Amino acid sequence: MSTQIAVRLPEAVVEFLDQQVADGRAPSRAALVTSALEREMRRILAEHDVDILTRSGTSDDLDALVDWTVTHVAIED
Repeated sequence: MSTQIAVRLPEAVVEFLDQQVADGRAPSRAALVTSALEREMRRILAEHDVDILTRSGTSDDLDALVDWTVTHVAIED
């Protein structure tokens, strides 16, 4: 499901959107805006993950398994 909204954008941004669509880099203005917003959402979530890892460290219950695997399992090319 999607919801239609009205957004005011600077003329230069609209020109950019239209050029991307005209060049075939995006199927529509809406698709390009959606893609950009989804990318921004992922960036914000990644920053949140970095904050968590910074506070709590990267060590977890699997570290010992990884260390064992590195020394005991041969990787073939």
